Amino acid sequence: MEYGYCRISTKSQNIDRQERNILAAYPNATIVKEIFTGTTFQGRERMEKLLKKVKQGDTIIFDSVSRMSRNAEDGFALYEKLYADGIHLVFLKEPHINTDTYKKALSAKVSLTGDKIDFILEGVNRYLMELAKEQIRLAFEQAQKEVDDLRQRTKEGMVTAKRNGKQIGHKEGATLHVKKKEPAKAAILQYSRDFGGSLCDKDVMTLARVSPMTYYKYKKELKQEQSV
Repeated sequence: MEYGYCRISTKSQNIDRQERNILAAYPNATIVKEIFTGTTFQGRERMEKLLKKVKQGDTIIFDSVSRMSRNAEDGFALYEKLYADGIHLVFLKEPHINTDTYKKALSAKVSLTGDKIDFILEGVNRYLMELAKEQIRLAFEQAQKEVDDLRQRTKEGMVTAKRNGKQIGHKEGATLHVKKKEPAKAAILQYSRDFGGSLCDKDVMTLARVSPMTYYKYKKELKQEQSV
């Protein structure tokens, strides 16, 4: 059985591109969609259901390794577990870490000769296996780094804007223009701890550029929308 897993973390993102890419390569894949989730695979309801459903010989296709997990440690642990369970993993944008490629790397051992040189050859084999594992680990670490870099650039941009005298956040008593509502709610969904992000209310409030009253109003609306 083939499953295509698609995930987006904010309302402003479009999940259709991931689905198109997966179906183009695997037309018979059953698509599993996850919307408005956090940054790790933990807590993803549909991912957890999929992990309970898959069995040995099944395949899970991801558009990118970042869709499986943006946390390197959790992502690598999940990869190793699924590999051990006989689940095939395919990453369209990182084919070099597909489980079939990984399996070939691990099985491509240098033949021993029965002589003393075997000590050297055994070391080469161990090196090849560790090299394959490192490629997988690096792919997950790169995905996590991209998210961390984005957050850091956002914080630096806010500091620079403030130093240049620009208003950060919503002025008390000012009327919020309706066009800012959707971007603000998208920021709350992506960064608020209440929706799987990593920032506290105060930081998200500044990032979304809304007043406390508006911020908590939007949070309430988002929770109501997700409960429907």
